[in-house]
Amino acid sequence: MEITWHGHSTWHVTVGETSLLIDPFFDNPKTDLEPDDIDTPDYVLLTHGHADHIADAGAFSDATLVATPELVSYCQDEFGFEDAVGGMGMNIGGTVECGDAFVTMVRADHTNGIMTESDASGGMPAGFVISDTKPTQVSDEESTTFYNAGDTSLMTEMREVVGPYLEPDVAAVPIGDHFTMGPWQAAVAVDWLDVDYAIPQHYDTFPPIEQDPEEFEREVKATGSDADVVIAEADEPFEL
Repeated sequence: MEITWHGHSTWHVTVGETSLLIDPFFDNPKTDLEPDDIDTPDYVLLTHGHADHIADAGAFSDATLVATPELVSYCQDEFGFEDAVGGMGMNIGGTVECGDAFVTMVRADHTNGIMTESDASGGMPAGFVISDTKPTQVSDEESTTFYNAGDTSLMTEMREVVGPYLEPDVAAVPIGDHFTMGPWQAAVAVDWLDVDYAIPQHYDTFPPIEQDPEEFEREVKATGSDADVVIAEADEPFEL
């Protein structure tokens, strides 16, 4: 598995021969790329409908969409997507097979107006757990698993479900504060998840979410977690 951060909450994930693009939004200060610089992935995964997560989704409308049914319907109408997993999307708690990857949609505690419009809902906001093996009750030490927490606050589901049962090796967690977790809550999340690597996301894009990622690193150490904090360079692949 190879993961690449493109700034904010935009990730490119490759599992075997399958490519997945999460929350395409290239109008952020971390990346030097434009949507046209990215080959159309096999799948586009959308955590929720805010503009800073779906603004560039239309550039990849030939991909298969992975999102809630409400958000799938919007993206089909507005961006021209024709294909979605299961024909109409998926929902919280489900696992779908996406080529060589298995994608599990989990909760995120956040709001979900479409493009931040309060009169249009994208359904529940979500995070994604992406693995090269299907999640089962039997722990698989050979599997590789990436958890993108999406836009979320700290929630006990990370400690009670995602960490012990989905067993992510690496987690991308928001640290921007104001709209999501800040560094100290994100550090608690990392400790609860018991991951090997933690990568900060959703920061420095707008003035309200300017953060020093080294503060997050200090907070993770303060929890006693053994996780290595990786402060990712945008557009640089990280192999798991």
